[in-house]
Amino acid sequence: MTLAYVALGANLGDREANLRAALAELKTVGEVRKVATIIATEPLGAPGQGRYLNTVCEIETNLSPEELLSACQRIEKKLGRERERETVRWGARLIDLDILLYGDEVTDTAGLTIPHPEMANRCFVLEPLAEIAPDARHPVLKKTAAEMLAEITPSTLARGEGRGEGLQV
Repeated sequence: MTLAYVALGANLGDREANLRAALAELKTVGEVRKVATIIATEPLGAPGQGRYLNTVCEIETNLSPEELLSACQRIEKKLGRERERETVRWGARLIDLDILLYGDEVTDTAGLTIPHPEMANRCFVLEPLAEIAPDARHPVLKKTAAEMLAEITPSTLARGEGRGEGLQV
């Protein structure tokens, strides 16, 4: 079994229900051990999008990284995401699942990069990750989630990757 961290985001439809449905589906591919507070954040990418709800879960799984990616994409599709219709990078999404970390593995293939290549720059990923696993270590940068979050700079925040606000859910 391997401990992995998956980021979840949604900014279309019933965002909270979408996140909860995705978490329920993730429980079929491993043991979801922890889930961070859901936070509301401003979107990256295309203008005119609604705010995202974001969280991160810790999952223990016996799936390989590629199998976990396939499972995440099946969950997205089951919940209504149509990747083939998405024309804008970082556009609005019913649900988005991204593998952040998978044990201490480093993978870089055409379809999968672990650790997630942008995680160290994104408060909406690092805040929930640091909440549930402050000592989770990035295997390339050799920094913990808490250390990466502490290094987020004002210029990063100015790019729209700002800190979230916690929600009571």
